[in-house]
Amino acid sequence: MAENVNLRIVEPESLDGRTDEAVEPLFFLFGDDISEENARDQRFSRAPENGLARSLATLRLRAYLALLLGDVVIILGSFYAVSVSFFGTLTNIARLESGMLSAYVILPLYLTIALYNGTYSRRSLTDWQFTSFKAIMALALSAALLNLLAFFVKSNADLSRFVFVTGIAMTGLGIVVMRVTAAKLIVRHFGPSPINKLVIHAGGPQFTLPHAYHIRAEQHGLAPDMEDPITLDRLSKYLRNMDEVIVSCEEGQRAAWSEVLKGTGVHGEVVHLLSREIGALGVVHHDDAGISALKVSAGQLGMRARAAKRLFDLAVSGAALVLLAPVMLLTALFIKLEDGGPVFFIQRRMGRGNEFFNILKFRSMRIGDADGNRSASKEDERVTRIGRFIRKTSIDELPQLLNVLRGDMSIVGPRPHALGSRAGNKLFWQVERRYWQRHGLRPGITGLAQVRGHRGATDTEEHLSDRLLSDLEYIHGWSLWHDIAIVFATARVLIHDRAF
Repeated sequence: MAENVNLRIVEPESLDGRTDEAVEPLFFLFGDDISEENARDQRFSRAPENGLARSLATLRLRAYLALLLGDVVIILGSFYAVSVSFFGTLTNIARLESGMLSAYVILPLYLTIALYNGTYSRRSLTDWQFTSFKAIMALALSAALLNLLAFFVKSNADLSRFVFVTGIAMTGLGIVVMRVTAAKLIVRHFGPSPINKLVIHAGGPQFTLPHAYHIRAEQHGLAPDMEDPITLDRLSKYLRNMDEVIVSCEEGQRAAWSEVLKGTGVHGEVVHLLSREIGALGVVHHDDAGISALKVSAGQLGMRARAAKRLFDLAVSGAALVLLAPVMLLTALFIKLEDGGPVFFIQRRMGRGNEFFNILKFRSMRIGDADGNRSASKEDERVTRIGRFIRKTSIDELPQLLNVLRGDMSIVGPRPHALGSRAGNKLFWQVERRYWQRHGLRPGITGLAQVRGHRGATDTEEHLSDRLLSDLEYIHGWSLWHDIAIVFATARVLIHDRAF
């Protein structure tokens, strides 16, 4: 074990009660290489429901916004201070406005460039030299573009050279000072790394990766068993809130771990020492640990894309619940009047990252008959009278708007399947090895497969393959405009002949 790495073994009981307080880098080492004093920590055999670590995504987003707002204040404040100093007045608004003209033009130029050149990135949170360089480059380009623009519109005379040059200099100094201070505060709050890394030791090469969580797969019951959804759900608890996952396993298990990681929606790597020995390209080199890993999966969406998709989900589901409340209330009443049973049908299904969640639907079958092992058929005797109508019109899916508000589902995404669902005589994941990859995003109320007509019972393996290909196409080509288009296209297939 590297001697210069500060390790801290955390008691199992402390995990459930973790807060957002500043903590030093945490490591979880289980096995023969830990001291006898800490061997008792092996009692910790399952990750808590909220994961091994708190999510850093929200904290990173807040840090990005703080840096961005800081830049805005520094740019406007610097030019304002220089303008007041140069013109010597606080009351002559016209003269102050002419001094501030440079700031008003530079600000949007700077923010546009900074958002795309890495000024606000993961590395920028803790590496002040990197982020300062990127910010100064964005500032310099903004100043150059301002001069070019002023030349073409012949407005150079309207800009004060003293205010422009001094304001740029003060802004650059302020940006660097702020980033040095911010990096120290962020390191104190996040630790040396602004991301959560998890190393799963599963029989492969042993190593210590600084500022990462380390667990042993065998002692925690973790395995790449794609035939067992319960095992996959267990693994998902450990992967919750992780930004990167690195698996060190035996050679014969690499393919299996790769397949599992592809369905997690998390940046995943499988250790492969040969790639380091031959200097292969397209691998991830962890120089601080002396190992390299083959990158086999990645987070499906970046932070801005995730935020846009989530805001879209909240806006659409919130509005739909308000507008469709009368329909939902009448449906609940008719279901209750028909046989006096429960209004909702709740079933455990597989969601994002292969994690279980409880899906909500209006009950359309007799109580106790809908276990998911048998798909509904055209003349299915289990379907009630009101159930046949709400299935045909897709009204039975409306309670899933609540799943969207809770964060279990999205408006658009791959449809979640019952665990016992079959295509022909095979379980879904037995038909196609890539099946688990469709769980890289939150499941949706509607999706690309549904608007293409791939709905209802899966009588043959081809029915599943058609859906899977559409789901993977959607995941790899996601865009917010695509989601909007699918929502509008769904209106054409609400009533369909395959809704049994």
